[in-house]
Amino acid sequence: MTIRLNDIAPDFTVDSTAGKLNLHDWIGDSYAILFSHPKDFTPVCTTEFGAVAQLAPEFSKRNTKVMGVSVDSVEEHIKWKRDISAFAGAPADFPIIDDTSLHVSKLYDMLPADAYLPDGRTPANSATVRTVFIIGPDKKVRLTMSYPMSVGRNFAEILRALDAIQITDGVPLATPANWVPGQDVIVGMSLNDEQAKEKFGTLKIELPYLRFAKAPAK
Repeated sequence: MTIRLNDIAPDFTVDSTAGKLNLHDWIGDSYAILFSHPKDFTPVCTTEFGAVAQLAPEFSKRNTKVMGVSVDSVEEHIKWKRDISAFAGAPADFPIIDDTSLHVSKLYDMLPADAYLPDGRTPANSATVRTVFIIGPDKKVRLTMSYPMSVGRNFAEILRALDAIQITDGVPLATPANWVPGQDVIVGMSLNDEQAKEKFGTLKIELPYLRFAKAPAK
């Protein structure tokens, strides 16, 4: 199935390094990020999970849980976590799920439906499992990003996108190009100027359809 923005994130129950988890129950009233990887003990993915470990306080401040998806077993994940923590200098406390069956990879459209992992598989057999999903407390998919094997993820951008999603969640606001927290936001066209001023304060009107306001506090 194709995962589109605002779809309900497909639910699943799987084994993980934190025990058996049900995705929707695990998310609860938090935001969540799924980071998927083609195999354990791969160099780029080790640096990425190391970055996740280092950013644990930032995700916590944003009421966001993180979950790793990799196509190896829990036993392999536990061994890999030791490498991740040693490299990052921070504990890799987030769960990594066992997707040896490829159930989650296929459920989230990360692999062809007929994909399989042969004995002696290599990361190339599951190379497309390189996707980020940001999911809201309403269990809807808010953002997806897919990366090739050779390109490490930019976690500053993932945090920036998460901040943008959260500050515009449920309100008629959007963020402009290259926005970072603290900068002005765009007021939606569903409000006229007077309504926008009443709701968000002083406007900076660049064009009739491009109006900026101070970003509201989270």
